[in-house]
Amino acid sequence: MLVGAILVPMRPMLRFLWNSTRGHRIAPWRSPYLLWRIETYTGVKMTQIGFLEFWEFLWIERGSLWRFLKWTAEMDRYVHPRTKSSS
Repeated sequence: MLVGAILVPMRPMLRFLWNSTRGHRIAPWRSPYLLWRIETYTGVKMTQIGFLEFWEFLWIERGSLWRFLKWTAEMDRYVHPRTKSSS
């Protein structure tokens, strides 16, 4: 049950990551969507973001990114509320 208690809250976060890396799951630093998001966040052009810059950005902004993923999970729960089962 511990695994379920950990994975259930992370499901929306994992869904966002899965969807945002579509077509580039093995090499997320090549994802046009993620590169565009980094470009709009930092101002660094997409063409200047490579492997090292991508991972450096993730490391430096890990706190902000974690808060963003928690926010996406909250919005997902708002958009897709769990139905209460009547027992």
